[in-house]
Parts: sequence; C-alpha cells; structure tokens
Amino acid sequence: MPRPLGELEDAVMTRVWKWNRPVTVREVLEDLQQERSIAYTTVMTVLDNLHQKGWVRREAEGRAYRYEAVSTRAAYSAALMNEAWGQSDNPAAALVAFFGMMSSQQREALRDAMRIVQPEVPSEVPAEVPTEVQAEVVSEVPSGPGEADREPGR
Repeated sequence: MPRPLGELEDAVMTRVWKWNRPVTVREVLEDLQQERSIAYTTVMTVLDNLHQKGWVRREAEGRAYRYEAVSTRAAYSAALMNEAWGQSDNPAAALVAFFGMMSSQQREALRDAMRIVQPEVPSEVPAEVPTEVQAEVVSEVPSGPGEADREPGR
C-alpha cells in the first residue's frame, strides 16, 4: 500500500501524471517555479526519492535522467481508498458513510464506474445479505445529507 505522497512529492507527481511522458528535472523545475521558489537540487532529490519509492522509473539521457510515472493518479487514489477502507472494522458501514459524503456528481461517477465493472448492479440489497448485517450498517451511518450536498453555512 502506498503512503500518501508529501506535498512536494504530490506537486511533482501531478506534473508527471498530467504530462504523461518522460520528463526532466529541468522541465518540472521550470513549471514548479511558476508557483514557488525552488532549487534544481530539491526537484532532483524529490524525483530521486520518488524513483527509490517506486513511483517513477528513469532512463539516462546524457548526464541527466528522464522520469516517467509507473502508474496513474487514478491507481494511486484507488490504492489509498482501498487502504483506508481496509482499516475499518465494519467495511460495509464505512462504504455507506463514504457514499453519504459524496456529492451528486460523485455518486453519478460511482454509478458509471459500477456499470463498467459490474454491468448488472442490483438496485436493492441482495436477499443473501442477512437482516442483522443490514441493520448494523444502517445503525453506524450518520443521518442527514452528505457534507458535499450541504449548503454553505449550514
């Protein structure tokens, strides 16, 4: 399971993922310098650390390297969500609570993803889920709208 990226690691990986091609330290540096003051050696160290952690692969080009992402941001996000979900002592309740926090757009994206993964998603709780499990899930989920659907100031 990946550890969450640090703030600077995330800023570097965001560029590597967005550009979707092998990048140099200089390219990342110049883009980062539009937002902050940062040294070439700092970016080089971050990319080397990301290489050591397995986030990027590198290929020598002259005296420098070109770095390329090993996986996608979507795969990284999915791994983080899976790890967080796996930490719950009641995974079903955790999912229901998570769904309750989603905006309507996020719920629609979830429905779209479920159609891809499992074309025939049942609209009701399957009969094989025992009633006591259903009750346990419902009892652990806070009532009310999700944070994403609340009006500001409410």
